[in-house]
Amino acid sequence: MTPTSLPDLRGLTLAERILSVRSGSRVRAGELVVVSVDQVMVVDSVAPSVIARIENDLGGRVRNPERVTFVLDHVAPAANVEVATAQADARRYARERGIRIFDVGRGICHQVLMEEGLIQPGGVVLGSDSHSTTYGAVSCFGTGMGATDVALSAASGRTWLKVPETVVVKLTGERPVGVSAKDVALTVVRELTAEGATYSSLEFHGAEDFTLSERMTLANLAVEAGAKVGLVPPSGEVLEGFSVPEWLVVDPDAAYVRVLELNLGALTPVVAAPSSVDNVHPLSGFSGVRVDQVFVGTCTNGRLDDLHTVADILRGQRVADGTRLLVIPASSRVLQDAAADGTLTTLLAAGAVFGTPGCGPCMGRHMGVLAPSEVCVSTSNRNFVGRMGSSEAQIFLASPAVAALTALTGFLAAPQPEPVVA
Repeated sequence: MTPTSLPDLRGLTLAERILSVRSGSRVRAGELVVVSVDQVMVVDSVAPSVIARIENDLGGRVRNPERVTFVLDHVAPAANVEVATAQADARRYARERGIRIFDVGRGICHQVLMEEGLIQPGGVVLGSDSHSTTYGAVSCFGTGMGATDVALSAASGRTWLKVPETVVVKLTGERPVGVSAKDVALTVVRELTAEGATYSSLEFHGAEDFTLSERMTLANLAVEAGAKVGLVPPSGEVLEGFSVPEWLVVDPDAAYVRVLELNLGALTPVVAAPSSVDNVHPLSGFSGVRVDQVFVGTCTNGRLDDLHTVADILRGQRVADGTRLLVIPASSRVLQDAAADGTLTTLLAAGAVFGTPGCGPCMGRHMGVLAPSEVCVSTSNRNFVGRMGSSEAQIFLASPAVAALTALTGFLAAPQPEPVVA
């Protein structure tokens, strides 16, 4: 809900502008603010705690049920009786309270909310999943919170925030062939480190040529540098496909705590090596590492363009013996589109195994967990110890192109031709 009259927005960052408009008064970094929330998103793994807090601690009322969404995606289909019971309870609660629910198979929360038009530029969306920063792809203030804060927002329709300081990532130059948005995002995390943007807003300037899917990858990984929110200024596809408020622009007089300049022309394909997301190195340093499983999917890189990239590389060829290729589309819509345009057939012919649209093995609870000593190349967003199964397994994070070439050869492999360093 946007106030009818706007406060003074001169000299404010994107985060400050959004929170000023939503609170009805000019606010700056460091101030506390209470704002209304457009959507409260609750995933299946957190739903039991959110429901319990609403019912036991917050009077049992959901103020605006049409602004609350449940998504069953993290362990979907259910992997055991406990999960099945929790999901059944979530379905029943949503039905009784008039809460929107996307059931098993619809897909990953962030992808689905974007597809359904529930994410809009200049809005505020609170999610029970840390990668809710993904919504910043369209300059929506999306952020993740714990069960208690999420329950409070569902019950009251509002949330409180400390207005974050802003770190700008200034992208210049053109990406060489073979360098993806995933490579850009991982390089940013390496440069900032896992704690370098703690409780900050990351603004990505210079991403005008990035597609919406690529912007989602940038915003998604912002949290891996500790960011509260990741915001890409509206341009290109976003201006064409969304209603963007006139006030949602970059102000040349805005104040930033840091500006990180990144020359895209100097980038090469990279991987985040075990076992932290900021442990990022040129892919060339790991060529020849034997890989047991390749996982293509998640809210970071499970969209149609990602599947196209993999299919283009694998077309007419087969996955290497001894290497498994698991593909899980980010949503049912992605799966349907991949079936319609032949991508699904190409990947199946290459030996890929498909899973139900959702998070899959990303959080290590089902559908492809890793055994001790196994090595996985994943297009996901985290490679912590034990993240995808055994604590003795190793996870490399990489782009869809690197994942595809790895599946083809059985070893970590880089896109060809090798990009030229500017």
